Amino acid sequence: MNKVILCGRLTRDPEVRYSQGDRQMAIARYTLAVDRRGRGRQQGQQNEQTADFIQCVAFDRAAEFAEKYLRQGTKMLVTGRIQTGSYTNRDGQRVYTTEVIVEDQEFAESKNAASQGGSGASFSGSFRDSEAASAMQAPLQDAGDGFMNIPDGVDDEGLPFN
Repeated sequence: MNKVILCGRLTRDPEVRYSQGDRQMAIARYTLAVDRRGRGRQQGQQNEQTADFIQCVAFDRAAEFAEKYLRQGTKMLVTGRIQTGSYTNRDGQRVYTTEVIVEDQEFAESKNAASQGGSGASFSGSFRDSEAASAMQAPLQDAGDGFMNIPDGVDDEGLPFN
C-alpha cells in the first residue's frame, strides 16, 4: 500500500500550469513544510533542520482548487501517494525525484486561526458564522453518559458529521 498523510504549511504559492491537447488539465506544484515530531532543539544542535520540505503535485480539479485557494503559509492536510522518478539533466547527471501525488487536500485551520499566526483550534471546513466558531472553541462538557454536550449556538450543519 502506498498512502501518505501530511500536515504542513505551504512554503510559497502553488505553481500552476495547464497541459496541452484537446482537454486542458491543470497541474499544480507546491511544497509543504512538515514539522518533524519529537525533535526538539537540543544543546549543541541549534542548526538542525526541524522540518521536511515535501514536493506535492495535484492534477485537474485538485490543481484548480490549489490555484484558487492556496497561498503561502496556508496550513493544509494532504493525502496521496509517493511517486519516485528520475531524469538526466543538461549536464548528463542522473537526478532522482520524490513527490507526493495529491489525492485529497483540505484546510487544517480556519482563516481566523491563520490570520492570528496559526494559533487556535484546527479543523477542516468552515462555519457559517463567528458565533458557532467561538462556541466550538469553548471547552466541551462531559454529559456523564460517555457523550459530550454540544455548546449552544452550534447547529447540526456546523458539525463534521450528520
